[in-house]
Amino acid sequence: MCGIVALYASGPVNQRLYDALLLLQHRGQDAAGICTVENRTFHMHKGMGLVRDVFRTRNMRDLLGNCGIGQVRYPTQGNASSNKESQPFYVNAPYGIVLAHNGNLTNAKELAKELYELDRRHINTTSDSEVLLNVFANELQNTTQGNHLTEDALFGAVASMHKRLKGSYAVVACIAGHGMIAFRDPHGIRPLCIGSNIAEDGTTEYMFASESVVLEGSEFTLLGDVAPGEAVWVDELGKIHKRQCAEKAELNPCIFEYVYLARPDSVLDGIPDYDARLRLGENLGKEIKKQIPLEDIDVVMPIPDSSRPAAAQLAKSLGLEYREGFIKNRYVGRTFIMPGQAIRKKSVRQKLNAMKVEFVGKNVLLVDDSIVRGTTITEIVRMARQSGARKVFIASGAPPVRYPNVYGIDMPTSSELIAGDNRPTEEIRMEIGADALVYQTLEGMIDAVGHFNPNIKAFDCSCFDGKYVTGDVTPEYIAELERERLESKQQKKKAESED
Repeated sequence: MCGIVALYASGPVNQRLYDALLLLQHRGQDAAGICTVENRTFHMHKGMGLVRDVFRTRNMRDLLGNCGIGQVRYPTQGNASSNKESQPFYVNAPYGIVLAHNGNLTNAKELAKELYELDRRHINTTSDSEVLLNVFANELQNTTQGNHLTEDALFGAVASMHKRLKGSYAVVACIAGHGMIAFRDPHGIRPLCIGSNIAEDGTTEYMFASESVVLEGSEFTLLGDVAPGEAVWVDELGKIHKRQCAEKAELNPCIFEYVYLARPDSVLDGIPDYDARLRLGENLGKEIKKQIPLEDIDVVMPIPDSSRPAAAQLAKSLGLEYREGFIKNRYVGRTFIMPGQAIRKKSVRQKLNAMKVEFVGKNVLLVDDSIVRGTTITEIVRMARQSGARKVFIASGAPPVRYPNVYGIDMPTSSELIAGDNRPTEEIRMEIGADALVYQTLEGMIDAVGHFNPNIKAFDCSCFDGKYVTGDVTPEYIAELERERLESKQQKKKAESED
């Protein structure tokens, strides 16, 4: 999960891209980068850390031009601690291309080998985004064949890419002297929307972003979403061109975007996320009613922030009191995206503080958006009991996360998931120390999200049901991921011990 943005404007884009990345900060806190285009010259700055830490005044002054892209990074493939893997990535031929990517290629290793042995292109990092950029550059080289870049050549290159790439990818790129392009994988797993704005000089400006909240915050009008398999080109004159580039395209967005990843004030593929989370709360309430006597629950509390809409609607639908029992320190990063269990566990206490007055002598129902590794919820249950709660019930707005997510969310192995290997709910309840544990059903989650866009026939629910929409994820692939994960941990542990 990363956040990407692209802007074609009538004036300087550096500050506007910076502001857009601040609105996407929740999608990645590991690294940030911006690249602008001035005539045919690229200006780039990127680094490790939050947006506010990466960019200084001197960096912003150097980012000249009326066109550019930006990214906030949350690593799922490659080296999380390497500044070399911060995006955007650049390649000098053909024309000069700079690219930012949200998603995860499941065949990155095979492609890297092909690029070196067949296409004679060198990959300098372990990032699948650099692989994607070089595939794009190679296909564009093949379609132009020394001629001028045409609409057919550009879209033909994207069409050829779709045939080679597997996995999820939402992409924005700038081509020196030829404007910018955005495209999405044939399943539309990761989000990408487009908006427009009329500048003071009367020209039309275009912006692409991972979430609609970026467009709204930048005073752009949401035009819709880049369709799965579609490519949208804004040429050097500001004229927009669109084409479906995939032979078989079907919208199967990642349902976890709506449950957890996206901001609630975003609209993704026609689904208002806030409304979806309200409906998630209603459906979860139905499960609570079946499993816990309502007279045993004194109060409903959210685990801030993403579970707040669901918790409020749940309490309303069941006629229970809703209270805020945890105060959040907003200057600590999301525990979900922190690299190690020890860091994650410590961070929970830094991040949340329980107000004892809301817990003493009460039976509390705590609502979380999802339970992934279980570290955070275990600490929260302990905090509630230490604050005087008589009983602690836990409700999850999502079903048990049982399978790895290979499309850009850091859930790589079943062994790291508290519900992995089809572990019974009762065992999970005992491990986290709760008096009761209620999960959303898969049907309830799909109903809640899909209700707002009936045109979506199926979502990617792979981390819940183990069904991967791209059709190429095998047990062998999953086993290889787990092996690599284990080796990486062992190497890191060895390096730390040597230090």
